Amino acid sequence: MQRPTEPDTPLGPHDLRHHGDAEVRDDGSQLTDLAVNVRTDTPPSWLREHIAASLTSLAAYPDGRDARAAVARRHGLAPERVLLTAGAAEAFVLLARALRVRRPVVVHPQFTEPEAALRDAGHEVRRVLLRAEDGFRLDPSAVPDDADLVVLGNPTNPTSVLHPAALLTRLARPGRTLVVDEAFMDAVPGEREALAGRTDVPGLVVLRSLTKTWGLAGLRIGYVLAAPETVADLERAQPLWPVSTPALAAAEACMTPRALAEADTAAHAIAADRAHLLAGLAEFDEVAAVPAAEGPFVLIRVGRAAAVRARLRDLGFAVRRGDTFPGLDAHWLRLAVRDRATTGRLLQALDRALVLAGR
Repeated sequence: MQRPTEPDTPLGPHDLRHHGDAEVRDDGSQLTDLAVNVRTDTPPSWLREHIAASLTSLAAYPDGRDARAAVARRHGLAPERVLLTAGAAEAFVLLARALRVRRPVVVHPQFTEPEAALRDAGHEVRRVLLRAEDGFRLDPSAVPDDADLVVLGNPTNPTSVLHPAALLTRLARPGRTLVVDEAFMDAVPGEREALAGRTDVPGLVVLRSLTKTWGLAGLRIGYVLAAPETVADLERAQPLWPVSTPALAAAEACMTPRALAEADTAAHAIAADRAHLLAGLAEFDEVAAVPAAEGPFVLIRVGRAAAVRARLRDLGFAVRRGDTFPGLDAHWLRLAVRDRATTGRLLQALDRALVLAGR
């Protein structure tokens, strides 16, 4: 069972503003980056060229109608159910500012920006903490009945757990907004358990990002799928022209059949590379990985994690600390899934780091 919902308390030791990019700043060019969950060798050349072609239109104000229609077609929705945003992070800020909620709940461990945005907007946030001994699986009954906003990720960052769609829909009810962050869903083969495109779930809001699969973190493009009235509320909270012309061009290009097929191929490759990583990690008695990983990253528990992380850095690898996520402590690290050659070098470095950290 999940731990009881935490009362509204100070944030304690969890730095909600710490993200993987902090691990590779300054000397990051000298490190193999396993801290940021962006697919390597992206954006692909065809996408870079498409974005570059949009630069001839920079004198005009951005027009998001075509990109919005493309996203709507991709998910089988009407355009009024789509809102384009400057990355999924902007969507969390819009939700926190625009929705009239009184009892928000965030399910942790997960991406910390939703809670940070809610707190910045003056909301008191309750937490439901999933437990390692339960495999970080969700029990819907752990979410308080009076919650009028529930936020969770699927697959969840950093645990990589993919919750069944049927389980998540049990959280929906009249008078409640259910926000599901599907930023990594396109890294799941077939996008099984996705709720994007569903219109039969009351209060459902799905967030998507194009950052991870397509390597567009610097461009900032994502989108919201929700009921038209919710989209309208969020759109009123946006500044004028919030998404740039190059970002709109990227969004439209990533919705094409060619792009979707490429993303699915990449998802199958990630699944194979993740299995290879998990098999290698299983060889270490000191390391326990969350076994049901379905995202492009894995979460591991290891003694002396801070020292291991520092030693890995000395050996040329940046990994993500886990203690900034509510529900985790200093024994956790998150590793991005990479190709087999990179994983092989990581496992050798981890073997050495465990020895050095024990001294």
